[in-house]
Amino acid sequence: MTTSTLHPMLNVAVRAARAAGAIINRAALDVEAVRISQKQVNDFVTEVDHASEAAIIETLLTAYPQHGILAEESGSAHGNPKSDHIWIIDPLDGTTNFIHGFPVYCVSIALSVRGRIEQAVVYDPSRNDLFTATRGRGAYMNDRRIRVSKRTEMNQCLISTGFPFRKGDDFPKYLRMMSDVMQRTAGLRRPGAAALDLAYVAAGFTDGFFETGLKPWDAAAGSLLVTEAGGLIGNFSGESEFLEAEECLAASPRIYAQLVALLRQYSKFQGVAPRGTISSRAEQNVETQEPNRGTEPT
Repeated sequence: MTTSTLHPMLNVAVRAARAAGAIINRAALDVEAVRISQKQVNDFVTEVDHASEAAIIETLLTAYPQHGILAEESGSAHGNPKSDHIWIIDPLDGTTNFIHGFPVYCVSIALSVRGRIEQAVVYDPSRNDLFTATRGRGAYMNDRRIRVSKRTEMNQCLISTGFPFRKGDDFPKYLRMMSDVMQRTAGLRRPGAAALDLAYVAAGFTDGFFETGLKPWDAAAGSLLVTEAGGLIGNFSGESEFLEAEECLAASPRIYAQLVALLRQYSKFQGVAPRGTISSRAEQNVETQEPNRGTEPT
């Protein structure tokens, strides 16, 4: 999908993401000079986060002054919080990676219209990879249509996750979850930027992703990429509530069903949904899926 055929609001979001990416790339040339502060233990914010966020907000509100903003650093301080149109922004997802010069981080921008994600951009400035989606129009990476992986056997799958790092996180529980997944898959990865993890599920680079503790700006854009690429996203119980739930699971439909069966026991929603509901829904969905037109990675 070329720039000329993008939805106008998505076009503005792409422009905002690229402006933020330029700021991030300039700062990455001398990351030692970047001023860093700590929000809480192991949770960092840099002047680059703030500059990136300011560039995004300025671009979006110049085009759409009546829209609202929900951003990681400034919250709802900008725009019109009562608007039906809310831009959900993570100006630099993977700040810890960025600080260390580890080139796995991205810009994430989503548009929520009356509570439903309608537009999504995830931009990786290190690789100049642009992931975009408009509801009902598919997901794209650099103008190429992407689809979730076609693998159906867990033992062939590469799964990504995020490790707990905040005080009060349940480390023993996460180690049990990791152990359950690692023993049944081809590998478990922790890249360190959830928005990019979700984009990679959408592109079929990984077969699934799970993490707890995510905020709406971590997962909003990636969630639309996944569903528009033919995947499923929800919480560990397989229900659709995940954006505010701090519990996120995404995968191709058949792998999603198998991961739900594995991770349901660790869900805060355990017992809420009838057992087996999501598995049958996932099986139905997979039958109607279009074939993956992308190149399946080896």
